[in-house]
Amino acid sequence: MEPIEYLWKDRKRFFGMPLSFTRYRLSGDRLFCETGFFNVKSDEVLLYRVRDLRLTMSLGQRIFGVGTVCVISSDKSIPHLDLKNIKAPREVKELIHKNVEAAKDKRRIRATELLGGEDGPADLEYDGDLAPDDGEA
Repeated sequence: MEPIEYLWKDRKRFFGMPLSFTRYRLSGDRLFCETGFFNVKSDEVLLYRVRDLRLTMSLGQRIFGVGTVCVISSDKSIPHLDLKNIKAPREVKELIHKNVEAAKDKRRIRATELLGGEDGPADLEYDGDLAPDDGEA
């Protein structure tokens, strides 16, 4: 078994310092969150399942140069994973985004967009050509 090569690592920070037992790691295909000291809980989200990313930075977080990246996925066990109080949150969000897109391209996953209209929402598959793929042009 070969070791996992991580693209990014950090810890949850308090007052800008990594003083917690919550560790975050990003590999080429997964995002890991490990919490605890005596009893360790380890969660992971496959990057191709990530649906959305959100960045939040409160005033206190901005003062200490940290922020929270919220990862929303289609994973049943972890649909919402917060990377709390991480250093350089904008750069981390972009790094996750690039790796999510690469993972989806590698698996040839097509994005399904939920489009709303007068008759209500309609599920259409989107392949990048700005035309619906439901048989009508």
